[in-house]
Amino acid sequence: MPRLVAILIAVFLAGCLAPGRIPYGSGAASTASIDGFGDVRIYADSGGTLPRARTWLPVSRKKDVDYLVLSGGGAGGAFSVGALKAWSDKGGRPEFDIVSGVSTGALIAPYAFLGRSYDKALVDLYTSGIAEKLVDMGFLPLGLLGASLLKQEPLREMVERYLTRDIVAKIAAEHRKGPRLLVLTSNLDSQRAVIWNMGAIANSNRPDALTLFQDIIMASASIPGLYPAVLIKVRAGGQVFEEMHSDGGSASQILTIPEGWIANAENEEWPKGPKINIYILINNALMPEFSMTTNNMFIVMARASSSLIKAQTRSALLATYAYSKKAGFRFRMASIDREISYNMTEPFGTNYMRAVYTLGYEKMAGGSFWKDRPSFSDNVADMQRAPAQ
Repeated sequence: MPRLVAILIAVFLAGCLAPGRIPYGSGAASTASIDGFGDVRIYADSGGTLPRARTWLPVSRKKDVDYLVLSGGGAGGAFSVGALKAWSDKGGRPEFDIVSGVSTGALIAPYAFLGRSYDKALVDLYTSGIAEKLVDMGFLPLGLLGASLLKQEPLREMVERYLTRDIVAKIAAEHRKGPRLLVLTSNLDSQRAVIWNMGAIANSNRPDALTLFQDIIMASASIPGLYPAVLIKVRAGGQVFEEMHSDGGSASQILTIPEGWIANAENEEWPKGPKINIYILINNALMPEFSMTTNNMFIVMARASSSLIKAQTRSALLATYAYSKKAGFRFRMASIDREISYNMTEPFGTNYMRAVYTLGYEKMAGGSFWKDRPSFSDNVADMQRAPAQ
């Protein structure tokens, strides 16, 4: 009984500590837009035709359209960083026409969009140890009663230091040349995934473009419960209010072809012209990873969440692969395919991030990186199970 009372008090206090918000309804939510920015976002589940607007379609500088997809995965983002660095070092890395990012992929995407000259900054971000500063365990007891377990300030400071006005101006310049930078967030109020045209935001010439750009990256990278959601001001008619946005990975671990377009594939064809090459970097392991699970609430929740993310990612890859076959896209994917020790109490542990970075680098450098269809198996385990020949 005392334990139950303590839990109820904690829940009550958490409600008291939650900041107030301007109430709004589903009607306002469906028509809301970012005041002064125009057409800079769409819902991923929207049906109908593909967007034809000049600001959304890439203008390819070559005969093919190269599309880089960067998934969620927290500290596992170091895998993509290692792969991109090796791709630059060995040669043959395309100048991407589209780059999309979700969660940790959203942090990587702006620099990947700007090209190989920004590899060093990404390597520092994911392997130098500065990511460990994102975790303040001293805040944890207070976090249990608030909006998140960890403080937002370290993440915001990192994003503001990494995405400066100068960097956003360079993204705007690239956008004007034709490439497109897309980021996914989850609108928690509407339970809908939102695709943001980051290049169009950067190119808007508005004084508040930098803040909006940073807020969207922050929201996409804010793991629910671990970091607080981000409030983004919108307008619907004469009403101004704030939407609550969080980790894009809550909706989908990858942003490839929006689900609304996949659902309407029989009614819509991509414009004739350049061939589309999709390169998908999965910052997570998709194969089963055996581990005896301790019967502890947080460990069980973490283990179940890991299983959910694997299943969600597999489903998204299968849908993308099927769509790619129909549309004639060239499909390539890679994921973490080796079990690497990970400590849940150190979500951004430097040793883990360096190990994952090395895996991505070595596999890309070794030429055994891309798979041309979804692959979820542990190759070693498959070999052990295979009958003797």
